[in-house]
Parts: sequence; structure tokens; C-alpha cells
Amino acid sequence: MNKKILNIVVAILICLLIGFLSSFATRSSVNDWYVTLNKPSFNPPNDIFAPVWTVLYILMGTAAGIVWSKGFHHIWVKTALYHFGFQLLFNALWSIVFFGLKSPFWALLVILTLLTLIILTIKWFKIVSKLAAWLLVPYLLWVGFAAVLNYNIWLLN
Repeated sequence: MNKKILNIVVAILICLLIGFLSSFATRSSVNDWYVTLNKPSFNPPNDIFAPVWTVLYILMGTAAGIVWSKGFHHIWVKTALYHFGFQLLFNALWSIVFFGLKSPFWALLVILTLLTLIILTIKWFKIVSKLAAWLLVPYLLWVGFAAVLNYNIWLLN
């Protein structure tokens, strides 16, 4: 297996692991507390979230693996991957704050920070690989949608 493929596989596994670990917070309240919340009319069914996030984590991991394969010794690669890691932590933090702590307001602040970090990550990924940057666009769009959803849930409750 060549280095690029190995980097992509490892990065995908890391992203999926972060998603899996943060899902514990989600599962802790998705069937009780979350059901009691008032939600906007455009709130998707719960069954859509797991498959969408799985695809997004695979795209994110692929993007990170492509950047990583350019060589961690390059300053641009390091900078891009540091941004990626930081936004991945905020990605997990959102589930913990929204579902674990049951706090839509604080989760809104986390997701707005996450959006900023994703934009910065895309900016740095673009310097290293345009393809890697484009692979993060669906993630940015979904988190943007999630931010609007989060805002409306906070507003309605």
C-alpha cells in the first residue's frame, strides 16, 4: 500500500473514531431530551444524521490524508493539519455540549467557532491541495445547515 493511500486510510479512521466517540453524547439524550425540544419545520429526520456524518467523516479523512501525504515536514502541511485537528476537536465538542450538556445556546457558540475553523482549514488545505479543500466543502455546507438548525432550536426553546 503506498504512502498516500495509507495516510488517507489512517485519517479516515481517525475521523470516524472521533465521530463514533462523540456519538456517545448524542445517544445519551437523542431519544429523551432531544425529542422534547421544539424544532423548526426543516429539521431532518433523526435517521439521516448518521449516514450523512459517516460520508462527511470519510470525505474529511480523505482530504486530511491527501494533505498529510504531501509531507508533514512542510510548514504548510503542518499548519493545515493543525487547523484540521483543532476543528475536529470542536466538531466533537459540539455533540458533547448540545446533547451531553443539553445546552443549545453554548452549542451554538461552539458551532459558530467550528464554522470559522472549517473555513480556515479549507483555506490552508487549498494551499496544499485544491482537491483536499474541495472535499471539505460538503462538510462546511452541512455544518452551516446544522448551525441554522441549532440557532432555531435555541430560539424555539
